[in-house]
Amino acid sequence: MHLYRSHTCGELSSKNVGEEVKLSGWIDRKRDHGGLLFIDLRDQYGIIQIVIDSDSDFFHSCEAARLESVVTIIGKVFLRDKELINIKIPSGDIEVKIDKFILESPSDILPMPVSGNHDLGEELRLKNRFLDMRRTIVKNNMLLRSRIISSIRKRMIEQGFYEFQTPILTASSPEGARDFLVPSRLNLGKFYALPQAPQQFKQLIMASGFDKYFQIAPCFRDEDARADRSPGEFYQLDMEMAFVTQEDVFETIEPVLYGLFKEFSNWKINTPPFPKIKYKDSILKYGTDKPDLRNPLEISDVTKAFLLEGVTFKVFRDQINKGAVVRAITAPSAANKPRSFFDKLNSWAQEQGQPGLGYIILSDNEAKGPIAKFMSSNAIEKIKVNSLAKDGDAVFFICNSESEASSFAGKSRMRIAQEMDLIEQEVFKFCWIVDFPMYELDESGNSIIFSHNPFSMPQGGMEVLESKDPLEILAWQYDIVCNGIELSSGAIRNHRTDIMEKAFNIAGYSSNDLRTRFGALYNAFKYGAPPHGGIAPGIDRIVMLLANEPNIREVIMFPMNQQAQDLLMNAPSNIDENQLKELSLKINKAKDKK
Repeated sequence: MHLYRSHTCGELSSKNVGEEVKLSGWIDRKRDHGGLLFIDLRDQYGIIQIVIDSDSDFFHSCEAARLESVVTIIGKVFLRDKELINIKIPSGDIEVKIDKFILESPSDILPMPVSGNHDLGEELRLKNRFLDMRRTIVKNNMLLRSRIISSIRKRMIEQGFYEFQTPILTASSPEGARDFLVPSRLNLGKFYALPQAPQQFKQLIMASGFDKYFQIAPCFRDEDARADRSPGEFYQLDMEMAFVTQEDVFETIEPVLYGLFKEFSNWKINTPPFPKIKYKDSILKYGTDKPDLRNPLEISDVTKAFLLEGVTFKVFRDQINKGAVVRAITAPSAANKPRSFFDKLNSWAQEQGQPGLGYIILSDNEAKGPIAKFMSSNAIEKIKVNSLAKDGDAVFFICNSESEASSFAGKSRMRIAQEMDLIEQEVFKFCWIVDFPMYELDESGNSIIFSHNPFSMPQGGMEVLESKDPLEILAWQYDIVCNGIELSSGAIRNHRTDIMEKAFNIAGYSSNDLRTRFGALYNAFKYGAPPHGGIAPGIDRIVMLLANEPNIREVIMFPMNQQAQDLLMNAPSNIDENQLKELSLKINKAKDKK
């Protein structure tokens, strides 16, 4: 018999009754019933009940062993009495009566409970992540993540992709988020950067003559944490293809995502081809470029209705005359809602820093509500037509600058749907957001900058760059969104140096800037590069959705906290003077801010 086990705890069943078995694992729970001691023994594969009689030579050793101690036991498998069967676990109809007990590794007093469901603080969990991952739900998330990545690899290889690894130590990028920098010992005063993404490398792979590339790529960005974004590092399914159009990329990745979600969830999924929504339409109808299509509500523009003759709602009219717009959200069948429903939404809006949510209630061919008395019958009719509202509905209004109105209307759309329980449950709804603008104005409004990916091909190529208003140029850029979460951005790349130079010139980069900052890519494209494009869905976000977890840290094995600290390994940490001298570095202590 093996030194530690003949079976795992999860594989024993009534078929093993009468067999002598050897099991190893952790003591999950103990129950002392006078003359009998019951131990739940746990390993990765399951839990089995162990029984020790009080006259056993090992009774006191078992009794003294703390929870989470690692033990090995030898014993015989028996059927449980019918009244003692535990239907909650697969092995609930059997137990093992102990003949031999070995304490492999005693546990100290636990800093946190492992067995059972407990509401534990994040700091405690992350400091003791090795214990946290023994808990069933966390362990299952990590195993799910492993199976998802294996399935992704299989699906990509079946489509003819080859997996290549790109460098981790590379050059700093002037675009995107902040880099993590690594000082060089052999090249004093110079720094590597950890890659924010393998963007330039995967394009260089295409320029090298490979047709289909992918990898499960680690990426590093010095960003703040969010519920759907972990600070520090993350992983993505990075892929690139040569000689493809936007539709080719869609047709390649859609079966991978659809098959993956079908394999690992029993929720409904919208079938490919996924709907394509233009960026400008998404901003208007959903108030965001990450729409949650489980929510049936849509936003409409009703600005003109408030300018019609007979409308005396001066608050909106004055703002519209200064360039504001009015967005409307129809709440179906909300006319019969109590006043508290509307008051609650109004209070929520004020908590968000807004003046409130104006609304009208449509009933019996007339409008009621706080602003109804300021509206003419023509205006009410125009609102009904534009917002597809009918008698029995309520219509909410947001008036502000176009960007502010869209943003808050998007939040209001979700809040109203939540209050009315309209969001479809247990379903994944994918969509593509397409036709992103190539450029936008910076925050000061004085200069033109890239709005998305600077390496994208403009729709129309050189001709539109030379003839069109930059703010009207669209790019071959796209996002894949699921349930309001952006899984990935992608693009058909700019593979020609002349178009690249012109595109960067418009964004304020000189030709010399382009050659200096993106020299490898620029140089490679001078010697013949194929049209190519790709995408990089986030692994962490995919697992988060499939595990039905609201926080991305629940599906990362060793996550950082919101302050980008690894509480388990105490990182980031100080380094000693010798290491600093070796790198010719000196730490300047920051002065306290007053």
